[in-house]
Amino acid sequence: MTTDMQDSRQIEQAAAAWLARREGDGWTDSDAAALDAWIAASTAHRVAFVRLESAWTACGRLQALGAGTRPGRIPPRGPWPGLPAGDHATAPANPRRHRAAWTGGALAILLAGAALGWGWRVHVASEDASYATSAGELRTVTLADGSSATLSSDSVIHMRLTRRERHIDLQRGEAFFSVAHDARRPFTVAVGARRAVAVGTRFAVRNDPDEMRIVVTEGVVRLELQSAHPEAAAPSTLLTAGMVATAQGNSVLVRSVSPEDAERYLSWRSGFLSFHDTPLAAAAAEFNRYASRPLVIGDAAVGQIPIGGNFRWSNSEAFVRLLEDGFGIRAERLADRIVLRSH
Repeated sequence: MTTDMQDSRQIEQAAAAWLARREGDGWTDSDAAALDAWIAASTAHRVAFVRLESAWTACGRLQALGAGTRPGRIPPRGPWPGLPAGDHATAPANPRRHRAAWTGGALAILLAGAALGWGWRVHVASEDASYATSAGELRTVTLADGSSATLSSDSVIHMRLTRRERHIDLQRGEAFFSVAHDARRPFTVAVGARRAVAVGTRFAVRNDPDEMRIVVTEGVVRLELQSAHPEAAAPSTLLTAGMVATAQGNSVLVRSVSPEDAERYLSWRSGFLSFHDTPLAAAAAEFNRYASRPLVIGDAAVGQIPIGGNFRWSNSEAFVRLLEDGFGIRAERLADRIVLRSH
């Protein structure tokens, strides 16, 4: 059992003990002050106690254990309401002893519910995993919080979910995230010192050499730059649906594009690469993210030729034939690469 899990169980047990004392007999003002101090000592204490208290109230203080009370009423915190005996209800001989058993039993049920209902959150506190794709492979993974990540070709992410944050390191490549809403635990995608932070939204992050690109298709994402010197860090940038941000160094370039253009950046998910007056050098670099035999620009002139259209990234050979037939480009096919040259 991890330390986080042990601490969580101990806090829940302490909260249950406090609730049992408060619901029992002999509760004093000094007890109330001690409980207030325990709750104020830690946010985790307050959350654990409020959860148990809410569950206790929602259970109606276990009406079945308060038999003899009129239907629809919650047994009061005072005297034991009675136990059914045939058609009559009689009080137990020792109300205090039975009340203590009732309170302890109820709280045992609550603790069992806590273990079942909150066990996932405790479990993920120590859960982390890595996912990767090879060249030419796409992969969609479902995370434990219900979010999903679609990894582009030759991409690597490391995921860690805690009770306070959902953290993704995009170590290489590109990924599209569909984030399950959870306002208490921000969803963070990090590329080096840069972080894209969301609560519940859909966006893509790309890790290029010395550059991070974010494309937002739904919701709001906050772009942050972590720094050892906070006073020197650039201010955070809010990105909404239809925005594309490119971060390099301490500078951020943000553009608003149409929904169609935003989707164009993400056409790789459906097997296509989309270009619009894109220099051939840049188009070749995109194909090389997926191809086992890279396209190499043989001279500066060929690299500047503008390319437009939608092309299957799995068929770079068809793209090369189009360049030969439509643009008069000479392709030299070698075993480990294809060199593109102008005539």
